[in-house]
Amino acid sequence: MGSSDIKTKTTVKEFLIGGDISSLGVMEQFGVVYRDNNVMGDLIQILTRYGMNCFRLRLFVNPEGRDLVVNDLLYTLDLARRVKAVGAKLLLNFHYSDTWADPGKQLKPKAWQGFSFFELVQCVHDYTRECLEVMAQNDVLPEFVQPGNEIINGFLWDDGRLDGSEIQWNKFVKLLSSAIAAIRKVSPNIGIVIHIDRSGDWQATRWFFENLEQRGIDYDIIGLSYHPFWHGPMESLRKTLHYTAEHFRKPILIVETSAPNRPVWLPGPIEWEASPQGQKAFLKELIRTVKNTPYGLGMGVLWWFPEAVLTKKADIWCGGAMGLFDEHGNALPALEAFVDSME
Repeated sequence: MGSSDIKTKTTVKEFLIGGDISSLGVMEQFGVVYRDNNVMGDLIQILTRYGMNCFRLRLFVNPEGRDLVVNDLLYTLDLARRVKAVGAKLLLNFHYSDTWADPGKQLKPKAWQGFSFFELVQCVHDYTRECLEVMAQNDVLPEFVQPGNEIINGFLWDDGRLDGSEIQWNKFVKLLSSAIAAIRKVSPNIGIVIHIDRSGDWQATRWFFENLEQRGIDYDIIGLSYHPFWHGPMESLRKTLHYTAEHFRKPILIVETSAPNRPVWLPGPIEWEASPQGQKAFLKELIRTVKNTPYGLGMGVLWWFPEAVLTKKADIWCGGAMGLFDEHGNALPALEAFVDSME
Protein backbone atom coordinates (compact mmCIF):
# COMPACT_ATOMS: atom_id res chain seq x y z
CA MET A 1 0.00 0.00 0.00
CA GLY A 2 1.39 3.45 -0.89
CA SER A 3 0.79 6.77 0.77
CA SER A 4 -1.78 7.65 -1.91
CA ASP A 5 -3.97 4.84 -0.56
CA ILE A 6 -4.22 6.41 2.89
CA LYS A 7 -7.53 8.20 3.33
CA THR A 8 -7.15 11.40 5.33
CA LYS A 9 -8.88 14.77 5.27
CA THR A 10 -5.56 16.59 5.17
CA THR A 11 -3.29 16.50 2.16
CA VAL A 12 0.13 18.13 2.47
CA LYS A 13 2.22 18.02 -0.66
CA GLU A 14 5.42 19.15 1.05
CA PHE A 15 7.28 17.85 4.09
CA LEU A 16 6.85 20.42 6.85
CA ILE A 17 10.01 21.77 8.46
CA GLY A 18 10.00 24.72 10.80
CA GLY A 19 9.66 25.74 14.39
CA ASP A 20 7.60 27.17 17.21
CA ILE A 21 8.61 30.85 17.23
CA SER A 22 6.01 32.02 19.75
CA SER A 23 8.55 34.02 21.79
CA LEU A 24 10.01 35.92 18.85
CA GLY A 25 8.15 39.17 19.43
CA VAL A 26 9.16 39.45 23.07
CA MET A 27 12.74 38.34 22.37
CA GLU A 28 13.02 41.19 19.89
CA GLN A 29 11.59 43.58 22.48
CA PHE A 30 14.34 42.41 24.84
CA GLY A 31 16.90 43.51 22.25
CA VAL A 32 17.95 40.10 20.93
CA VAL A 33 19.45 40.38 17.44
CA TYR A 34 19.73 37.49 14.99
CA ARG A 35 22.54 37.03 12.45
CA ASP A 36 23.33 34.70 9.60
CA ASN A 37 26.94 34.71 8.37
CA ASN A 38 27.50 37.77 10.58
CA VAL A 39 24.73 39.72 8.83
CA MET A 40 21.82 40.92 10.97
CA GLY A 41 18.38 39.99 9.70
CA ASP A 42 14.75 39.21 10.43
CA LEU A 43 14.59 35.82 12.14
CA ILE A 44 11.67 34.51 10.10
CA GLN A 45 13.38 35.45 6.86
CA ILE A 46 16.60 33.79 8.03
CA LEU A 47 14.75 30.60 8.89
CA THR A 48 12.86 30.49 5.61
CA ARG A 49 16.15 30.85 3.72
CA TYR A 50 17.18 27.61 5.42
CA GLY A 51 14.02 25.98 4.08
CA MET A 52 11.54 26.37 6.95
CA ASN A 53 8.01 26.33 5.55
CA CYS A 54 5.82 26.06 8.66
CA PHE A 55 5.73 27.96 11.95
CA ARG A 56 3.82 27.20 15.14
CA LEU A 57 2.38 29.87 17.43
CA ARG A 58 0.84 29.28 20.86
CA LEU A 59 -2.18 31.17 22.15
CA PHE A 60 -2.98 31.87 25.81
CA VAL A 61 -6.40 33.18 26.88
CA ASN A 62 -5.44 36.03 29.23
CA PRO A 63 -1.66 35.83 29.81
CA GLU A 64 -0.12 37.86 32.62
CA GLY A 65 2.26 39.60 30.22
CA ARG A 66 5.45 38.91 32.18
CA ASP A 67 8.57 37.13 30.99
CA LEU A 68 7.53 34.95 28.02
CA VAL A 69 3.87 34.54 29.05
CA VAL A 70 2.63 37.14 26.56
CA ASN A 71 0.86 35.18 23.83
CA ASP A 72 -2.57 36.77 23.66
CA LEU A 73 -4.51 37.12 20.42
CA LEU A 74 -3.15 40.55 19.44
CA TYR A 75 0.46 39.44 19.98
CA THR A 76 -0.20 36.25 18.02
CA LEU A 77 -1.83 38.14 15.15
CA ASP A 78 1.32 40.21 14.70
CA LEU A 79 3.53 37.14 14.43
CA ALA A 80 1.00 35.39 12.21
CA ARG A 81 1.14 38.28 9.73
CA ARG A 82 4.90 37.91 9.56
CA VAL A 83 4.61 34.16 8.98
CA LYS A 84 2.09 34.64 6.18
CA ALA A 85 4.20 37.41 4.63
CA VAL A 86 6.95 34.89 3.82
CA GLY A 87 4.49 32.37 2.39
CA ALA A 88 4.89 29.83 5.19
CA LYS A 89 2.18 27.67 6.70
CA LEU A 90 0.86 28.39 10.20
CA LEU A 91 0.03 25.99 13.03
CA LEU A 92 -1.98 27.66 15.82
CA ASN A 93 -1.69 26.03 19.24
CA PHE A 94 -4.59 26.75 21.63
CA HIS A 95 -3.41 26.15 25.20
CA TYR A 96 -6.84 26.90 26.72
CA SER A 97 -5.03 28.41 29.68
CA ASP A 98 -3.61 31.75 30.77
CA THR A 99 -0.16 30.17 30.93
CA TRP A 100 1.84 27.11 29.85
CA ALA A 101 -0.19 23.92 29.52
CA ASP A 102 1.55 20.53 29.43
CA PRO A 103 1.01 16.99 30.81
CA GLY A 104 1.76 18.16 34.35
CA LYS A 105 -0.52 21.20 34.38
CA GLN A 106 -3.59 22.18 32.41
CA LEU A 107 -4.79 25.20 34.36
CA LYS A 108 -8.19 26.57 33.45
CA PRO A 109 -8.20 30.30 32.54
CA LYS A 110 -9.14 32.44 35.53
CA ALA A 111 -12.06 33.98 33.65
CA TRP A 112 -13.55 30.53 33.05
CA GLN A 113 -13.18 29.09 36.54
CA GLY A 114 -16.70 29.86 37.75
CA PHE A 115 -18.47 28.25 34.81
CA SER A 116 -20.64 25.18 35.02
CA PHE A 117 -19.52 22.29 32.83
CA PHE A 118 -22.19 23.12 30.26
CA GLU A 119 -21.05 26.75 30.20
CA LEU A 120 -17.41 25.67 29.88
CA VAL A 121 -18.18 23.50 26.84
CA GLN A 122 -19.92 26.43 25.18
CA CYS A 123 -17.12 28.82 26.16
CA VAL A 124 -14.48 26.59 24.54
CA HIS A 125 -16.51 26.54 21.35
CA ASP A 126 -17.15 30.28 21.27
CA TYR A 127 -13.60 31.29 22.19
CA THR A 128 -12.10 28.97 19.57
CA ARG A 129 -14.47 30.21 16.88
CA GLU A 130 -14.02 33.89 17.74
CA CYS A 131 -10.21 33.68 17.71
CA LEU A 132 -10.18 31.95 14.34
CA GLU A 133 -12.73 34.38 12.90
CA VAL A 134 -10.51 37.29 13.91
CA MET A 135 -7.57 35.59 12.25
CA ALA A 136 -9.62 35.03 9.10
CA GLN A 137 -10.63 38.71 9.08
CA ASN A 138 -6.93 39.59 9.23
CA ASP A 139 -6.05 37.17 6.42
CA VAL A 140 -3.93 34.99 8.70
CA LEU A 141 -6.14 31.92 9.08
CA PRO A 142 -3.91 28.99 10.08
CA GLU A 143 -3.55 25.91 7.91
CA PHE A 144 -3.40 23.75 11.05
CA VAL A 145 -4.85 24.07 14.56
CA GLN A 146 -4.06 22.26 17.81
CA PRO A 147 -6.99 22.23 20.25
CA GLY A 148 -4.90 21.84 23.40
CA ASN A 149 -1.22 21.28 24.09
CA GLU A 150 0.20 17.86 25.09
CA ILE A 151 -3.22 16.63 26.22
CA ILE A 152 -2.39 13.03 27.21
CA ASN A 153 -3.88 13.87 30.65
CA GLY A 154 -6.71 15.98 29.27
CA PHE A 155 -7.04 19.75 29.55
CA LEU A 156 -9.05 22.43 31.38
CA TRP A 157 -8.56 20.74 34.73
CA ASP A 158 -10.38 19.57 36.72
CA ASP A 159 -13.36 19.36 34.35
CA GLY A 160 -11.38 17.87 31.47
CA ARG A 161 -8.77 15.94 33.46
CA LEU A 162 -8.26 12.34 32.34
CA ASP A 163 -7.94 9.99 35.29
CA GLY A 164 -8.88 6.73 33.58
CA SER A 165 -12.56 6.88 34.47
CA GLU A 166 -15.30 6.80 31.87
CA ILE A 167 -16.91 9.87 33.40
CA GLN A 168 -13.78 11.95 32.84
CA TRP A 169 -13.26 10.60 29.34
CA ASN A 170 -16.80 11.67 28.47
CA LYS A 171 -16.23 15.16 29.84
CA PHE A 172 -12.90 15.53 28.07
CA VAL A 173 -14.43 14.37 24.79
CA LYS A 174 -17.26 16.92 25.07
CA LEU A 175 -14.76 19.73 25.60
CA LEU A 176 -12.47 18.57 22.81
CA SER A 177 -15.38 17.99 20.41
CA SER A 178 -16.66 21.48 21.14
CA ALA A 179 -13.32 22.99 20.13
CA ILE A 180 -13.16 20.83 16.99
CA ALA A 181 -16.69 21.77 15.97
CA ALA A 182 -15.75 25.44 16.20
CA ILE A 183 -12.67 24.92 14.02
CA ARG A 184 -14.69 23.06 11.39
CA LYS A 185 -17.31 25.85 11.35
CA VAL A 186 -14.73 28.50 10.60
CA SER A 187 -13.02 26.42 7.91
CA PRO A 188 -13.39 22.75 7.00
CA ASN A 189 -9.99 22.98 5.32
CA ILE A 190 -8.03 23.48 8.54
CA GLY A 191 -6.02 20.41 9.52
CA ILE A 192 -6.77 19.51 13.14
CA VAL A 193 -3.75 18.26 15.11
CA ILE A 194 -4.23 16.31 18.34
CA HIS A 195 -0.98 16.65 20.28
CA ILE A 196 0.48 14.47 23.03
CA ASP A 197 3.99 14.12 24.43
CA ARG A 198 4.55 10.34 24.35
CA SER A 199 6.63 9.92 21.20
CA GLY A 200 8.86 7.34 22.87
CA ASP A 201 5.97 5.33 24.30
CA TRP A 202 3.93 3.43 21.73
CA GLN A 203 1.63 1.85 24.32
CA ALA A 204 0.59 5.21 25.80
CA THR A 205 0.19 6.68 22.31
CA ARG A 206 -1.98 3.75 21.28
CA TRP A 207 -4.10 3.99 24.44
CA PHE A 208 -4.83 7.66 23.93
CA PHE A 209 -5.61 7.63 20.23
CA GLU A 210 -7.60 4.40 20.41
CA ASN A 211 -9.79 6.09 23.00
CA LEU A 212 -10.29 9.03 20.63
CA GLU A 213 -11.09 6.63 17.80
CA GLN A 214 -13.60 4.69 19.89
CA ARG A 215 -15.34 7.95 20.81
CA GLY A 216 -15.51 9.22 17.24
CA ILE A 217 -13.26 12.26 17.60
CA ASP A 218 -12.93 14.11 14.29
CA TYR A 219 -9.30 15.03 13.67
CA ASP A 220 -6.70 14.84 10.91
CA ILE A 221 -3.14 14.69 12.23
CA ILE A 222 -1.38 13.00 15.15
CA GLY A 223 1.01 15.45 16.80
CA LEU A 224 3.91 14.28 18.98
CA SER A 225 6.58 16.02 21.04
CA TYR A 226 10.04 14.47 20.82
CA HIS A 227 12.64 15.79 23.25
CA PRO A 228 15.10 12.88 23.61
CA PHE A 229 16.07 13.71 27.22
CA TRP A 230 12.40 13.23 28.16
CA HIS A 231 11.12 10.79 25.58
CA GLY A 232 14.03 8.40 25.12
CA PRO A 233 16.30 7.27 22.28
CA MET A 234 15.55 7.65 18.60
CA GLU A 235 14.82 3.94 18.39
CA SER A 236 11.84 4.40 20.72
CA LEU A 237 10.54 7.15 18.45
CA ARG A 238 11.00 4.93 15.39
CA LYS A 239 8.90 2.24 17.04
CA THR A 240 6.15 4.71 17.92
CA LEU A 241 6.12 6.19 14.42
CA HIS A 242 6.03 2.74 12.82
CA TYR A 243 3.19 1.33 14.90
CA THR A 244 1.21 4.58 14.99
CA ALA A 245 1.27 4.80 11.19
CA GLU A 246 0.34 1.13 10.84
CA HIS A 247 -2.46 1.31 13.40
CA PHE A 248 -4.10 4.69 12.77
CA ARG A 249 -3.14 5.53 9.17
CA LYS A 250 -3.00 9.27 9.82
CA PRO A 251 -0.20 11.78 9.13
CA ILE A 252 2.17 12.19 12.08
CA LEU A 253 3.81 15.53 12.81
CA ILE A 254 6.61 16.15 15.31
CA VAL A 255 5.30 19.48 16.57
CA GLU A 256 8.10 19.98 19.12
CA THR A 257 11.69 18.81 19.29
CA SER A 258 14.98 20.04 20.73
CA ALA A 259 18.58 19.11 21.54
CA PRO A 260 21.41 21.20 23.03
CA ASN A 261 24.02 23.13 21.08
CA ARG A 262 26.33 23.26 24.13
CA PRO A 263 26.66 21.44 27.48
CA VAL A 264 23.69 22.06 29.77
CA TRP A 265 21.91 20.14 32.50
CA LEU A 266 19.27 17.79 31.08
CA PRO A 267 16.68 15.64 32.90
CA GLY A 268 17.80 12.53 30.99
CA PRO A 269 20.53 11.21 28.69
CA ILE A 270 20.75 11.82 24.96
CA GLU A 271 22.67 9.99 22.23
CA TRP A 272 24.24 13.08 20.65
CA GLU A 273 27.05 15.36 21.72
CA ALA A 274 25.97 18.65 23.31
CA SER A 275 27.62 20.81 20.65
CA PRO A 276 26.66 22.65 17.46
CA GLN A 277 27.62 19.64 15.34
CA GLY A 278 25.89 17.24 17.73
CA GLN A 279 22.70 19.28 17.50
CA LYS A 280 22.92 19.16 13.70
CA ALA A 281 23.49 15.39 13.72
CA PHE A 282 20.42 14.92 15.94
CA LEU A 283 18.20 16.98 13.67
CA LYS A 284 19.40 15.24 10.51
CA GLU A 285 18.68 11.84 12.02
CA LEU A 286 15.29 12.96 13.29
CA ILE A 287 14.21 14.30 9.90
CA ARG A 288 15.40 11.10 8.23
CA THR A 289 13.52 9.01 10.81
CA VAL A 290 10.26 10.89 10.33
CA LYS A 291 10.58 10.74 6.54
CA ASN A 292 10.94 6.95 6.82
CA THR A 293 7.60 6.56 8.61
CA PRO A 294 5.51 3.84 6.91
CA TYR A 295 3.14 4.82 4.08
CA GLY A 296 4.72 8.26 3.78
CA LEU A 297 2.82 9.39 6.86
CA GLY A 298 5.73 11.25 8.42
CA MET A 299 4.45 14.79 7.94
CA GLY A 300 7.25 16.97 9.28
CA VAL A 301 9.45 18.26 12.10
CA LEU A 302 9.07 21.55 13.98
CA TRP A 303 11.84 22.78 16.31
CA TRP A 304 10.85 24.07 19.73
CA PHE A 305 11.95 27.67 20.49
CA PRO A 306 14.59 28.08 17.73
CA GLU A 307 14.79 31.79 18.61
CA ALA A 308 16.02 31.08 22.16
CA VAL A 309 19.03 33.28 23.01
CA LEU A 310 20.25 34.03 26.53
CA THR A 311 19.09 37.42 27.78
CA LYS A 312 19.08 39.00 31.24
CA LYS A 313 15.55 40.26 30.68
CA ALA A 314 13.82 36.87 30.88
CA ASP A 315 14.26 33.32 32.12
CA ILE A 316 15.20 31.51 28.91
CA TRP A 317 14.84 27.73 28.89
CA CYS A 318 18.27 26.08 29.40
CA GLY A 319 19.90 29.49 28.96
CA GLY A 320 19.20 29.34 25.23
CA ALA A 321 21.20 26.14 24.74
CA MET A 322 18.28 24.52 22.90
CA GLY A 323 17.99 27.28 20.32
CA LEU A 324 19.29 27.29 16.76
CA PHE A 325 21.36 30.42 17.37
CA ASP A 326 24.35 30.86 19.67
CA GLU A 327 24.55 33.15 22.70
CA HIS A 328 25.31 36.08 20.36
CA GLY A 329 22.41 35.38 18.01
CA ASN A 330 24.48 33.76 15.27
CA ALA A 331 22.90 31.00 13.17
CA LEU A 332 24.14 27.52 14.10
CA PRO A 333 24.99 24.54 11.85
CA ALA A 334 21.79 22.69 12.78
CA LEU A 335 19.91 24.98 10.42
CA GLU A 336 21.79 23.31 7.57
CA ALA A 337 19.91 20.09 8.40
CA PHE A 338 16.71 21.74 7.16
CA VAL A 339 18.41 22.60 3.86
CA ASP A 340 19.71 19.03 3.59
CA SER A 341 16.18 17.67 4.18
CA MET A 342 14.97 19.24 0.93
CA GLU A 343 17.45 17.28 -1.19
